Amino acid sequence: MAIRGSLKEASLPDVLQLLALGQKTGRLTVSDRQNLGHVFFERGRITDAAVVNRRDRLGDILVKSHTITQAQLEAAIEEQARTRDKRLGQILVEQGSLSRKDLEHFVRVQIEEAVYYLFTWTTGNFQFESEVRPDRHDFTISINPESLLLEGARRVDEWSLIEKKIPTLDVIFRVDRERIDGSDVTLTPEQERILPLIDGARDVIQIGEESGMGEFDVGKALYGLLTAGFLHPTGRSKPPPPDAVSDTRLAEHRNLGVAFYKAGMLDESAREFRQVVELRPEDGAAWFHLGLVVLKQARWSEAAELLKRAVEQEGNKPSILYNLALSYEKADRLEEAESVYAEAASKARHDPRILTGWGIVALRRGDCEVAAGRLDRAREVARDRQLSELWYWARSLAAAGVERYEEAEELLRDAIALYPGQVVLQNNLAVLLEVRGDQEQAQQILDRAVEQDPSLPQLSKNLGDLLYRRGRFSEAWEAYQRAVRLDARLGDDVYFRLGNIAYKQHDHEGAAGFWQVVLELNPQHELARANLDTMRALK
Repeated sequence: MAIRGSLKEASLPDVLQLLALGQKTGRLTVSDRQNLGHVFFERGRITDAAVVNRRDRLGDILVKSHTITQAQLEAAIEEQARTRDKRLGQILVEQGSLSRKDLEHFVRVQIEEAVYYLFTWTTGNFQFESEVRPDRHDFTISINPESLLLEGARRVDEWSLIEKKIPTLDVIFRVDRERIDGSDVTLTPEQERILPLIDGARDVIQIGEESGMGEFDVGKALYGLLTAGFLHPTGRSKPPPPDAVSDTRLAEHRNLGVAFYKAGMLDESAREFRQVVELRPEDGAAWFHLGLVVLKQARWSEAAELLKRAVEQEGNKPSILYNLALSYEKADRLEEAESVYAEAASKARHDPRILTGWGIVALRRGDCEVAAGRLDRAREVARDRQLSELWYWARSLAAAGVERYEEAEELLRDAIALYPGQVVLQNNLAVLLEVRGDQEQAQQILDRAVEQDPSLPQLSKNLGDLLYRRGRFSEAWEAYQRAVRLDARLGDDVYFRLGNIAYKQHDHEGAAGFWQVVLELNPQHELARANLDTMRALK
């Protein structure tokens, strides 16, 4: 189910309620120009949520709440650098610095606070992607959205009141000690917690960071103290020095760029990385990510130029060279792709992805033996790792290209077993089986592929071609008609054969119409022209 829209048209609580009632599983992405957040659902319950660039990292929260020490956090971070497959919370539990119960509590708080923060957004857009799940925790968090909706609505209402007294988060307050000491008011635990931090120097953001409390709880505590007359504003905090602003802005744009890229919001991702290179033109990582975005948008030549800028700034790193070579290959600049892949392969001899790409370039240049050698080397260095569907596609074509059809068939059958959803592999197997004379099985495979993904026009065309060659013209007609409905400019041969079928069915006017389309697509199609001339002569 695809859900998308504007927060002006549908509030975030309404969207969450819809997903909860529908028991949906997937990722809800919420964005405006400067912010991006995610909420993950599993059968209608919230399992994870985060806001990019928001200062609510788990380690900081645990230290500020005095649950762990700064030294324990630093030791866990050091351990995480050595074992990148483990999450920070898991390491803290294993080191004995944190109980599993406390970890689950703080992760839940972190998720809830992220959702509450998203409730305050009134502009921007949202989109929901089915079956997208977060990185796995070592435990499961499951939150009923209805409980968050009630609390979120209350917070939004209260925050509108708080903003009247605290319009910005850079305000600095001083405490009226005499007034507090002379009163018999009982302060809330939150007010007691932040009171020592209100020193005429810290602003609201700093109080929140050092207390370990969220913006709402800090704002609510300050609001109560202000209303009672215990606090007085003294001004605003000074902006950080220009270099610090630049570094902060760079980090924010970079984080947003990565998050937008992962969410498939490519234009937004490109905008953020362009901001980075405008602020710091020598930032090679930003040029690299810009190249990845444009590569994903199929703008091959532009991607190559951006990735060349990344090479200039970052050097000949294999990951940059691989994507540069890929952009050249997609742009049909095969000589340049060959050269760059060769350099990448020399620097990363055990990277099967690079060797696979290098093999595909050889395949496209018509050298199937060289392609097979490079692809076989990719299989060797992959060892126990599963090879990609792209590898199987290329290696089977290399085998077929030198008429090793049995080997090609075996490779394609292995690939389909590993990647049953890849209809391109099924299509290639059908083509190979027809070449080997097994038209019946080829048709069965194409029938299943079309049923599995009826949106691909090329599949319907290929099925039509097979049926046409078998003389099953009525079925071929249906397959061709479906193909041209999906893509009206699929190819002149489709319309030529549609014309032939119409003529066989004594629909001469329909046949003439199809052959006329052939000439519009390809004025050099002599058979279509001859057919039309013959029909006119017979009238």
